[in-house]
Amino acid sequence: MKENSFRLQTSELDKLAQQLLDIENELNSNIPVTLWISDLHGEGDRFMAILRGRFGMLYQTCREALPKTFSVDKVQYLTQIIRKKRYVKEDRILMDTQDVIFCLVQILKYRLSNIRHRTKNIFPPEFRNTIKRLISGLPVPDQVFEEKALSERLISHLAHSIRQILLDRILVLGDIFDRGAQPDKIIRILSSFAYRDMVDYVFGNHDILWMGAVSGNQSLVAEAMRITCRYDHFDLMERLHFDSSKLAAFAEKNYPVEKITGKFKAKTGKGKSMEKALAVIQFKLEEQTIKKFPEYEMEARLWLDRLSAMLKTGDTAGLNDSHFPTIDLDDPTKLTEEEQEVIDDLTHQFTGNSKIKRLLSYFFKKGKTYHIHNNILNIHALVPSKEDGEFEEFLGRQGRNLLDFVQETIERVGLRYLREEPQEEEDQALFFYLWCGPKSPFFGKHAMKTFERYFLLDKESHTERTLYWKKNLQTDSFKKKLKDEFGIKRVVFGHTPVDYLKGNQMASADGVAINVDGGFAAAYYNRGHALVHTPYQLFGIILPTPEEMQKAAEQLESAPLDIELIDEFRQPMKIKDTARGVLLKRQSNALLARIREFA
Repeated sequence: MKENSFRLQTSELDKLAQQLLDIENELNSNIPVTLWISDLHGEGDRFMAILRGRFGMLYQTCREALPKTFSVDKVQYLTQIIRKKRYVKEDRILMDTQDVIFCLVQILKYRLSNIRHRTKNIFPPEFRNTIKRLISGLPVPDQVFEEKALSERLISHLAHSIRQILLDRILVLGDIFDRGAQPDKIIRILSSFAYRDMVDYVFGNHDILWMGAVSGNQSLVAEAMRITCRYDHFDLMERLHFDSSKLAAFAEKNYPVEKITGKFKAKTGKGKSMEKALAVIQFKLEEQTIKKFPEYEMEARLWLDRLSAMLKTGDTAGLNDSHFPTIDLDDPTKLTEEEQEVIDDLTHQFTGNSKIKRLLSYFFKKGKTYHIHNNILNIHALVPSKEDGEFEEFLGRQGRNLLDFVQETIERVGLRYLREEPQEEEDQALFFYLWCGPKSPFFGKHAMKTFERYFLLDKESHTERTLYWKKNLQTDSFKKKLKDEFGIKRVVFGHTPVDYLKGNQMASADGVAINVDGGFAAAYYNRGHALVHTPYQLFGIILPTPEEMQKAAEQLESAPLDIELIDEFRQPMKIKDTARGVLLKRQSNALLARIREFA
């Protein structure tokens, strides 16, 4: 009996010891190399091309891993070998294959200092044992260095392995949908076997729009389809097996392109007719929501009564379009029978389409309203705040409490969507507010002026005034408030593009607030930003335009990248230096206390 008790005790002690040592090893390992990017807006091909090039991180990784005495030319030479995955002889660089092999091994050792890397799938099997011995400083057969064929193949395998582990984490700060034509491609990339375990995702307002649509919110169904038609994304509809024939027939009959004089963007006649027909349906439905939920305080967005009054009296001088055959001037928010049939058909497809479900399930399963990583708060747009620098209150909540409430609602809606269960109307309506409400953490403007931009001649009425986030981030008091509320040291966000060509910086002067939206989509600046955090540095990357990438490819060169250095660390930053490290240390202390009970 005593022997059995002793065995149980030693078995329990071994388990506790293993857990403690695992935690201590993690605490003392380098932080993961993390990449941030935001607002991809459907630019799937371009995202894939830049992702393959690892956002220009290769040079920086080599610079950190190799001795400081290495010249820029040597580092660039090694970078070229890794990029091409083959040995290249360069007369001006005095490095033979053995020198190159030892340098590549040094870079691998640097990147593998993080214990969460596992070498099983990193090293090609043919040279796996040789590479492991080189990394451990053990001898390898002389033929590896002396035989040209072997040394060059080893270099190729080492280069491949380095490319595999340049990145540990990817943080995407929302807005995959709308503008560009390939949101489906981006989601497939992020959810693929190669990337799914290394991606953290934060919802953007355009993701919220589509999530609300698949929940069955009909105004958001109309809006998501309107934006799709606005950019003539008929190929996307076809890939999703989406049938828009009923909508097209209704739109072309009631809103023929020759009668459309408003500011509609679609380039095809079919797209323009559908865009306007959906706009009218959308405005009717969202006004019904605004009236039903007065707590949203969005009455200023009620335009249809005013439009009806203009049309009734003939006072249409301020309008650029007066053709509205489906609006009942005495009851302007009421859908016609045909409009109801169209929106019911679209809603049925949004909520029941299996291809859309495969895409949107990624958001509901993976996404978060906010995410804290390496002492950094990651959000898409903002934490709602007031002019005086205090947190804004919405539905009785503010700050972190408000974001947690939004997350709970999204999770509840997602679970019901995936289980094909009925939704609560209040939850569906909240998605409308999150998409365009002034106190939404995803929007940040006083109003979304879609109606005004489409139909009003007065351009001053088109202005969507940005609220107080950017102004408040310029004050130390608000930044301290954010740090205390979320237990962080920095905040990274996107949503509003920063124009690099105008001299604008990604980061505030103190590096606390960082905007990673550089206008990636063709509809914006067609450039984009990324942010990289290594154990030694935090730096922004100004991404190339498609034209710059094409020119570089033609000249067999790397696309040009501009770097914005935000912070440097004298010693490599460890997991123990982060918010996660605090939690792990508590676990370590608790395990140590239990282990001491065995003494």
